[in-house]
Amino acid sequence: MALRCIGNLVLRNPQNLDSLAKKQVGEEPHVQPALNAILSIILRTSIAQEFVAADFVFKCFCEKNPNGQALLASTIAPHPNQGDTHRAASDMPFGSILLQALVSSDVNEDMEACCRASSVLSHIIKDNLQSKDRVLQIQLGTPAPSLGRTEPLLHRIVTCLSIAASADGENDQSSHLEESYIQPVILRLLIVWLVDCSNAVNCLLESAVHLNYIIELASSKRYTACVRGLAAVVLGACVLYNASREKGRDTFAVADAISQKIGLTTYFLRFDELRKSLAHPSSEQRHRKELSRSSANSMSDFQEIEEDATNKDDQHPVLSEIFDSQFVDFLNKFEADIRENIMDIFSRTKTATAVLPAELEQKNGEVDGEYIKRLKSFVEKQCNEMQDLLARNAMLAEEFVKTGGGSTADTSQKPSSGRERVQMEALRQELEGAKRQIESLKTEKSQIEAEANHQRNLALKMESDLKSLSDAYNSLEQANYRLDAEVSVMIQPYQMMTMKMKMRNSNIFDYYVVSMCNSPCWVKML
Repeated sequence: MALRCIGNLVLRNPQNLDSLAKKQVGEEPHVQPALNAILSIILRTSIAQEFVAADFVFKCFCEKNPNGQALLASTIAPHPNQGDTHRAASDMPFGSILLQALVSSDVNEDMEACCRASSVLSHIIKDNLQSKDRVLQIQLGTPAPSLGRTEPLLHRIVTCLSIAASADGENDQSSHLEESYIQPVILRLLIVWLVDCSNAVNCLLESAVHLNYIIELASSKRYTACVRGLAAVVLGACVLYNASREKGRDTFAVADAISQKIGLTTYFLRFDELRKSLAHPSSEQRHRKELSRSSANSMSDFQEIEEDATNKDDQHPVLSEIFDSQFVDFLNKFEADIRENIMDIFSRTKTATAVLPAELEQKNGEVDGEYIKRLKSFVEKQCNEMQDLLARNAMLAEEFVKTGGGSTADTSQKPSSGRERVQMEALRQELEGAKRQIESLKTEKSQIEAEANHQRNLALKMESDLKSLSDAYNSLEQANYRLDAEVSVMIQPYQMMTMKMKMRNSNIFDYYVVSMCNSPCWVKML
């Protein structure tokens, strides 16, 4: 009761949260932080209700407290003396104690400690992407040959889940109830870690063994309905938050593996089984007994809770406390998202490069026009076949989803079927093609208008140049006429003088001739 009171006091109360984070408990020389002491209770107690109450403290401490989550996540790192079992836990940081429990071996006590530490870690990283990435970077000292590097913490947790599953099958009926909550709690950690964290999904799928193992958990009847359903949720998270483009690890690869190895109908039935197995009884039935510090009374209460759980597929009573209504509501909403996403995957094709068929090659002697027509006919045929394939896949996926049942949304209220959605998609693509063609025509029109403007400007320029040349020619003509007139004016005196000189010379000659003729010498000579 005291632990639950502490949880209620710190829930969304910044002052009390800060006080709890700084609180030291114990006596010298064994003083340790209060959170370390509560973690020790979780890992060491043999009383189930005490574990649940201590886990409730961490749930309340981490809820809506990202700073507190980041503080706890920052301490998670391997400790130099982590393998020393004789070393006092008070000498180790909170995160090192938690990590030591997480990487426990397959001894029963260690597996239960791993399970309880997984529950604490799920509170630390819940709804906090920074803390998820921080814990995802933790590398253990154990080498992983398949990865070529040291083993990530996430891979070790999956290994612990596998060990718990194999141990669960080997245990007898008396210990089955004590071990049956280990796998669901570890699976809850994986779900919380993978949600909204594509890096965690990519890390999980780095090893193909992990995907095959989760599929086995979801499909095998050896495990409880709760384990099968939670494994189905993990697979859904690998589909929904998968950002990988690597072949064999992308969304399509995971969806294909689910379809081939489990079957979509069986896969969606796992969610119905999970919902029934986690159906909470009334709060009056679940809390009709007060928690007691007495071990005898606690075990008596524990046995009564066990009797109430007999109609819940032998579900461990701890699960009724840890898997509260908040987590169940989250699973219901998450289930609807998974159904919708898988339906969408089976309604579209992969973006993969296909090998071109030989008939697409141009034949010898085939003219380009005939070759283009043949290619166009081939592409149209392929498009029609693709639309039919999409319609079949959409209807098939929708049928599987409806067959799975239990969806939180009423699919009958949706007005469009798979074929209608494909037809709408085809019309949308045609509309986009028409828009692209219109844009192309607009661009071509703009180019033509620009060219016309350029030619118009060029014509105007040439016209202006011709006018300038004409004006220059006219100016030259006028100048030539003026010069001719000036030359005419200037040459007139010269012409008159020439004429006078000619007349004068003619008169002199005549006079000389007459004089010679009248001369006696000339007469005598004659």
